[in-house]
Amino acid sequence: MAVQGVKTDGSDADGRRPQSISAPAVTLFFICLLAGGIGAGLLNNNPVPVVLGGLLGVYVLFAIKVAAQWEKCAVLRFGRYRGLRGPGLFFIIPIVDTISTYVDQRIRVTDVHAETALTRDTVPVNVDAIVFWVVWDAEKAILEVQNFYYAVSLAAQTALLESIGRHELSQMITERESLGRELRRILEEKTAPWGITLQSVEIRDVHIPQNLEDAMSRQAQAERERQARIILGTAETEISEKFAKAAVVYQNNEIALHLRAMNMLYEAIKEKGSMVIVPSSAVETMGLGGLLGTAAIGGQKV
Repeated sequence: MAVQGVKTDGSDADGRRPQSISAPAVTLFFICLLAGGIGAGLLNNNPVPVVLGGLLGVYVLFAIKVAAQWEKCAVLRFGRYRGLRGPGLFFIIPIVDTISTYVDQRIRVTDVHAETALTRDTVPVNVDAIVFWVVWDAEKAILEVQNFYYAVSLAAQTALLESIGRHELSQMITERESLGRELRRILEEKTAPWGITLQSVEIRDVHIPQNLEDAMSRQAQAERERQARIILGTAETEISEKFAKAAVVYQNNEIALHLRAMNMLYEAIKEKGSMVIVPSSAVETMGLGGLLGTAAIGGQKV
């Protein structure tokens, strides 16, 4: 099961940024020290302003915190929850107040892998999925679950295995969208109490063993050949029916039969260099002598 990489904004793999000293606090710390030094110089090197400036600087160093636009954190006073802070600048009372790690409330992506899972028809498959989720209630995510990112990852993997066992291989290959919707429904039932909602779940790929893939390919080829033969047989049946109906028409109408014979002969000799052998009985019966002579004369003129 894969997890996200290290964030460029200083957060760890699960998107939570640990407590740190903010840049404004460091700036104010040095300003307090500088003010104390200036005050000591004005008071003939009296150390009291330096001490007071240092104490004030240390206080603001740990009292001023900054949360990014997409971050929130919980403030605990003597271990009791006092509320959420952020985004922006906020203050705490050092020693008395503590803050949790900063929770990233942007949409996150988690890769989930299910290896050698069995489908409903007992076919081993490897399935790769992507889960898009977001922390919509930072208070619940901080107070209700210890590590919500790890919990979401394990819940997604468990739900994926459960969903694979309910579907056959053909369904997983052709109905990925429905499988993703089912995974989202299963996950939302688990993550909603944690203040986390699922945006979407997408099945990226379904891997099957190579020998099974070859067998399925041969099965598909055999099925296509069977369909081709069925179509060919159906066409032969329809053609024979048409010929039977035409035979009835030609039997009762000699003129139609002669016209058909003449058309067939024309189609046969209209190409240059073609030669057709027609029985003399057919020529006499259908009166084609004149037609053949005309066609021969026409061929000499070309």
